Amino acid sequence: MSATTFRLERPRDGVAVLTLDRPDRLNSMTAEMFAELEAAGRQLDREPGLRALVVTGAGKAFCAGYDLAAAEQLPSLGALGMLDLQESAARALAAIRGVRVPVIAAVNGAAAGGGLALALAADIRLASPRAKFVPSFVTIGLSGGDLGTSWLLPRLIGPAAAAEFLYSARTMGAEEAERTGLVNRVVPEDELLDAALELAGQICQNSPGGVQLSKRALQANMEASSYAAALELENRGQALLTRSEDMTEALTAFQEKRAPVFEGR
Repeated sequence: MSATTFRLERPRDGVAVLTLDRPDRLNSMTAEMFAELEAAGRQLDREPGLRALVVTGAGKAFCAGYDLAAAEQLPSLGALGMLDLQESAARALAAIRGVRVPVIAAVNGAAAGGGLALALAADIRLASPRAKFVPSFVTIGLSGGDLGTSWLLPRLIGPAAAAEFLYSARTMGAEEAERTGLVNRVVPEDELLDAALELAGQICQNSPGGVQLSKRALQANMEASSYAAALELENRGQALLTRSEDMTEALTAFQEKRAPVFEGR
């Protein structure tokens, strides 16, 4: 698809890289970016050969949040106009999070405000040593309950740590982010994208259906009301996958002592 706020590339089979591409504005978000990200998420979700998606930023930042130049117009939108913009932003991040394959955020620099929310929306986060996470919402008179942050952040670092982070709006560096579980690991800056692509490649070696239903189970069971409800969802996914050709191929490959060739069927 064509877009003006990001680049979409496919460096290897089954892997797409979405690079936010407003480096002169630290890849900050606009209404146009929200619309384009939502469209991209929905298109990628329907792409049959996709196995993993990497999201990163051009230049020295991952995403600096909403573009403050555009933010000057927010008070003039009125309540319903602001709600439309907010819902557009929420749909954009939900579309990226909802892509049926694993989403890996390669956080190359600052992830502030909505940029933090975008990083949280990924399934896996890798960070360079220059990465920093800034919940800047309260510093500009907004709530830290924005774009899924108040739901995702406590599940990653715990409620008390999330409260302290959001209320103080302090900056969290890459090393602390790794220690608290906000990011999976920190890798050298010049190796960040390669590390994300290597991880995507490892994912691509596995059963597409198995990975996709694993993601569905992980996301759905974060919202499950009980252990029994989680088991029910898992049971249905496993029963479905045993009917797939990939399951048969995996068993045959094991017996023949070779690597399986998965077709996603």
